[in-house]
Amino acid sequence: MSRIEYVQLPGLRMAYRAFGPADGRPLVALHGGGTAGTTWSGLAGALDGVRTYAPDLRGFGATDRPGRYGLELVRDDVLAFLDAVSLPRVTLLGHSSGAVAAYLLAQAHPERVAALVLAEPPPPVPLDLRLPDRPAVKPPYDWAARAAAVAELNDPPPEWWERLTQITSPTLLVGGGPASHLPQHELARMADRIPTARLVGIDGGHAVHTERPAEFHQAVRNFLTTTVG
Repeated sequence: MSRIEYVQLPGLRMAYRAFGPADGRPLVALHGGGTAGTTWSGLAGALDGVRTYAPDLRGFGATDRPGRYGLELVRDDVLAFLDAVSLPRVTLLGHSSGAVAAYLLAQAHPERVAALVLAEPPPPVPLDLRLPDRPAVKPPYDWAARAAAVAELNDPPPEWWERLTQITSPTLLVGGGPASHLPQHELARMADRIPTARLVGIDGGHAVHTERPAEFHQAVRNFLTTTVG
């Protein structure tokens, strides 16, 4: 496991881990709710010639818990992280709510995103997601961060959908198939709206990157060979 490092961003200190050669192609991987950057260690080990940066997002893991949460705030944190570690242009990968932050960044700052991978991204349409029961034992994240994300995903701003057409980078969208709680037909509509997106289905459910890691890693490798980062 890579050692944990920290950078100071506006309003919080962010923890992250970096895997792979220092001169490798930069890839920033954003975790979903209930996890942290360590979820990407397997992917990082499966990618040759790639420098993978895996931050703990605000409220999660070893990153500060500032009490203010929202996916646009996460987007802004990630942009500040890119500046803090001197990454002008990256492959950006995200799972679940992390994928939302990724596509929001690709919409707002397309010049910073060379390629985009969205694993089971909640589509920016009204959803009916249920917040899991609060754990009896204190989780390794701020519960308010997870609650805020679910509320926002259930009632996303309309411009999130409208601005999908502003994504200019090559995009791989991975759906988890029938076992996922996300509406797969909406993921297909989402992929159709992103000008350069390709949709791949892997029957692993919502946590496709951990339930079917070999297939997911291969899909990412195949995609990276066709893009320039």
